[in-house]
Amino acid sequence: MDAKRLEMLKQIARALSAQFGPNCEVVIHDLTARDPERSIVYIVNGHVTGRRLGDGPSTVVMEQLLHAQEDPTDHLGYLTRTPDGKILKSSTVYIRDGRGRVSAILAINYDIPSLLMVENAIGGMVHTVEEEARGHEERITVLNVSDLLEDLIEQSVALVGKPVALMNKEDKVRAIQFLSQHGAFLITKSGDKVAKHFGISKYTLYSYIDLKQEEKRHEQN
Repeated sequence: MDAKRLEMLKQIARALSAQFGPNCEVVIHDLTARDPERSIVYIVNGHVTGRRLGDGPSTVVMEQLLHAQEDPTDHLGYLTRTPDGKILKSSTVYIRDGRGRVSAILAINYDIPSLLMVENAIGGMVHTVEEEARGHEERITVLNVSDLLEDLIEQSVALVGKPVALMNKEDKVRAIQFLSQHGAFLITKSGDKVAKHFGISKYTLYSYIDLKQEEKRHEQN
């Protein structure tokens, strides 16, 4: 991302944090470097989630890195929950370059428990745009890539619905393809950790990942 665009986003971030106060975290993720371990290039009020400059990505950022050719729509006014239990009202805005490609993400996370206490008075601020449609909260970013990988592994095991010791090949394939689809293997040395967790070799791990590609090729033929 060029310096001029970054400075413009910093101005917006500072304005938002000044407008809404210390409970409003604003984060800028740079996607142009394709470095998922240090995507945060600017952050205001990082104490809301405990993050700081140079920290790693959120699940949203990982998904955008993985599906960089897709055209995402902004995700506005949804609820998230941090690992330490804070409830946040969040928005994710995709910033595009001159060619229309997503080059950055502007994320806004507002710590709302104090607002919830006076919801009747300021219900409009607390109400989320997608609240009725979604019917649940999402988990926000874990604080570093190691935590993110652990979180994704936990989600993959929960998806299968049984402990690794009881998984057969099909179960492990399903879990590992979930990890692949959610960007887990963009994280440095994630293959070693995932292979060890599921009790398979790295060769087997990558063969499980490739199964999805083979299925797609067969469908196209």
